[in-house]
Amino acid sequence: MAPKSSRLNSLIAKSPLALPATRRATLTHSVNALRNLLLLLFLLRYTRKTYLHLRGYGLLGSITRLRRQIWKQLYTYFLRLPFVQSKVRADVDKAVLDLQTKLVPSGPGVVNYTSLPPKGWSGEDVRKELERLGDMKHTRWEDGRVSGAVYHGGNELAELQAEAFKRFGVSNPIHPDVFPGVRKMEAEVVAMVLSLFHAPEGGAGVSTSGGTESILSAVLGARQKAYAERGVREPEIILPETAHTAFRKAGEYFNIKVHLVPCPAPSYRVSLPHVKRLLNSNTILLVGSAPNFPHGIVDDIPALSALALKHRLPLHVDCCLGSFMIAFLAKSGFETPDFDFRVPGVTSISVDTHKYGFAPKGNSVVLYRSAALRAWQYYICPDWSGGVYASPGIAGSRPGALIAGCWATIMNLGEEGYISHCVQIVGAAKQLEDAIRTSPSLKHSLRVIGKPLVSVVAFRSPINAPVDEHLVDLYAVADGMSHRGWHLNALQDPPGIHVAVTLPVANAIGELISDLEAVVGECRGKTDGTKGDAAALYGVAGALPDKSVVRELAGGFLDTLYKT
Repeated sequence: MAPKSSRLNSLIAKSPLALPATRRATLTHSVNALRNLLLLLFLLRYTRKTYLHLRGYGLLGSITRLRRQIWKQLYTYFLRLPFVQSKVRADVDKAVLDLQTKLVPSGPGVVNYTSLPPKGWSGEDVRKELERLGDMKHTRWEDGRVSGAVYHGGNELAELQAEAFKRFGVSNPIHPDVFPGVRKMEAEVVAMVLSLFHAPEGGAGVSTSGGTESILSAVLGARQKAYAERGVREPEIILPETAHTAFRKAGEYFNIKVHLVPCPAPSYRVSLPHVKRLLNSNTILLVGSAPNFPHGIVDDIPALSALALKHRLPLHVDCCLGSFMIAFLAKSGFETPDFDFRVPGVTSISVDTHKYGFAPKGNSVVLYRSAALRAWQYYICPDWSGGVYASPGIAGSRPGALIAGCWATIMNLGEEGYISHCVQIVGAAKQLEDAIRTSPSLKHSLRVIGKPLVSVVAFRSPINAPVDEHLVDLYAVADGMSHRGWHLNALQDPPGIHVAVTLPVANAIGELISDLEAVVGECRGKTDGTKGDAAALYGVAGALPDKSVVRELAGGFLDTLYKT
């Protein structure tokens, strides 16, 4: 082969297209240098990533995370084994079928409408069917049996909201010239909420469809700002592990890396040393809750503010759940944390007017310290063939009727009404907290999580119960309360239950405490036996390193919502 190779090289060298030897050597050297440079950049990039990871999570934390990831991957491979997969599939299908049996009505007298009626119904027929749908068997939120979920301000307020719906049912704020009244009401709602949360002069906001959209908007704005001003291409946000899951949704939607910071006992507030270690040049947003959904705990917002100011970062405070309750704590005579725009580093706040603002469902507001910060969430398209298009947020068309209902609610209740509701709701939450801490039937078996200040009280089993007979399975307690007609929120990591007190719950707080005492007595010392729905679901979810089965169950639940 050598003689042929030599002849080939000779022919190439004599070719009129061949480069001189010195130029070939230079080209080869340049290619090698470029290759080495790219390799060096690659190594520097991943060395930096490794360094930031180790700095953020520590050596032991990084090893723990790696071990969990390996165990999760091995378990995933195990679940893919044919004989295992078939068993899991059968169990998931059975669980989903059970869900459908519970949620989708069937049997004699049930009619499902899956196509347009050949002839339209009369108004009377439609009203009768609406009445039947409203009377379907359900957990009695009207009697205060449901934690959170329904933030009902009373029948008179509901009738006023219905009048607002009727008057503005066809309105759409995307056309302010056609519906000037809706534009005025929306601007006034935003202005009133800004004032309630002590925004400075020049503060701004946007109304949204709910807390999730408010959070998505704030995260999107932070990403766009960091992209334009600092050139951040791999954005990261740092949030407490107890922060609302909408922040994680924003991470998936907008391709943002999410760092979850532990909230350790006994305070269950975000760990500031962990936040500090995770800060880097890719950080675009810090997050705190006031309060968080799982435990009703308010994070240390002033300390987060100091970090945000030091590193010139935005700080978002999620007040969706606290909304008008936390804003009126001081005027209602309760202890009040620092959480709003009076804390200098706070740049945005999400507030659900449809929770403790008692507005109709589908109302929330995202607030900003300045109009310049708000502008980062805008969408503007100047060159569309349909004309110049601009919307203040994610949605285009929006129901003006909901804005009218929100405005009517705020104007009807006023400051006096909100203070009255705050006294009633937070007072009932304090009553529940005191019962768990002091009742002989509860204090040995349950522990209040952290120091709740607003309307949510969460509790768990004590880590070290005095004697075995005091131990209870919290998920068994949740199932026991469910059997008595209560719909409470089961928690995980750690296992627990929370009660979000609303006006109906406040009216039934004595009955709730009485039933809780009875159920705890029934469950005390019984950690084995038949598992109910909550115990089965959360027991499995907590035990599985790979959550794909839980995802399938949750996906099956979502599919069931659209079954007829």
